[in-house]
Amino acid sequence: MSTYKDIFSLKGRTALVTGSSRGIGAAIAQAYAAYGARVVLHGQKPGATAGVEQAISAAGGDAVSIQGELSPPGAGGDLISAAETAAGPLDILVINASAQINGSFDDVTPEDFATQINVNLRSTVEMLQTALPGMAERGWGRVVNIGSINQLRPKSIVSIYAATKAAQHNLIQSLARDYAPRGVLLNTLAPGLIDTDRNAARRDGDPEGWENYVRTLNWMGRAGAPDEMVGAALFLASDACSFMTGEAVVMSGGY
Repeated sequence: MSTYKDIFSLKGRTALVTGSSRGIGAAIAQAYAAYGARVVLHGQKPGATAGVEQAISAAGGDAVSIQGELSPPGAGGDLISAAETAAGPLDILVINASAQINGSFDDVTPEDFATQINVNLRSTVEMLQTALPGMAERGWGRVVNIGSINQLRPKSIVSIYAATKAAQHNLIQSLARDYAPRGVLLNTLAPGLIDTDRNAARRDGDPEGWENYVRTLNWMGRAGAPDEMVGAALFLASDACSFMTGEAVVMSGGY
């Protein structure tokens, strides 16, 4: 009989965390390794995940690294194949890598639109098409889609990004129904504003403006930290999540 501690264990599982060279992805990858998973790290460029891989190894964890852009056609499927070649069949897929281009809707260029659609949506479709059948055949799988508060409460400055995140979660809900009988559960973790490298220019360029912004953004009056996403991400990837699928867990500091 499993203990309460056991249901959060990822021992014997293999997980791919896309976009795990920094920020939320790096925090999730390190947590999964600490809980026993073999983790496949992913970055766009060679060496991007070296620091995270070293940290996992130093802590006694197991990690390998792969690389690849997600914007070209077929890149999502290719990434799953590369991960399984490197580490074996995937039990857990964390869809974290994304493209976010800020600006007014009137200024959205065809290139900006295509980048966000290709990275955030098309590659997600390709990854799921490639990974889900194997998970279903083995009778166990977890997909953790990293969405955004913008999928629920979109800001006009990220209109296209927000739309892709809403579409991602719609896809997660659609597939969750189909795959639930086969032991594969798909959910979304939707963070609010998290203090990552993505926000560094704004934070460091105007510290006072940043503080004023985050003070009124949510009920806690602050930005979140990547490590604060780890608990929910671990739950969604583990046996603790055995009776939940197609849902969104919103972690925004109150909104």
